[in-house]
Amino acid sequence: MSDTKAMAALAVEALEDKKAIDVTVIDIRNVSVIADYFIIASGSNKNQVQALADNVSEALGKAGYQARQVEGYQSAAWVLMDYTDIIVHVFSEQDRLFYDLERIWRDGIQIDPKTLKD
Repeated sequence: MSDTKAMAALAVEALEDKKAIDVTVIDIRNVSVIADYFIIASGSNKNQVQALADNVSEALGKAGYQARQVEGYQSAAWVLMDYTDIIVHVFSEQDRLFYDLERIWRDGIQIDPKTLKD
């Protein structure tokens, strides 16, 4: 398993541990140079969005990965966590519908999060 794939799998597991809503992984390697994977998830309220972001940060930190940048944590409408090779987007449900990253990045390949563990 590649290091990037392992990092993405850890992030997905951390999101699922905190009951993230609709975790989606988009492979953007053939579409963009900004990252290999986008991981998108939702929380039902501000506290859950922050808990999801905290859990991803903690899980990846324990594995030796540090975020290059984190944006939007205080407002918890859209938390963007840039780990260079993966970018984790944690949205409130309303903001996820509004920004619709899955549509914007439809040229990427949506993959089943379970396949990251292979």
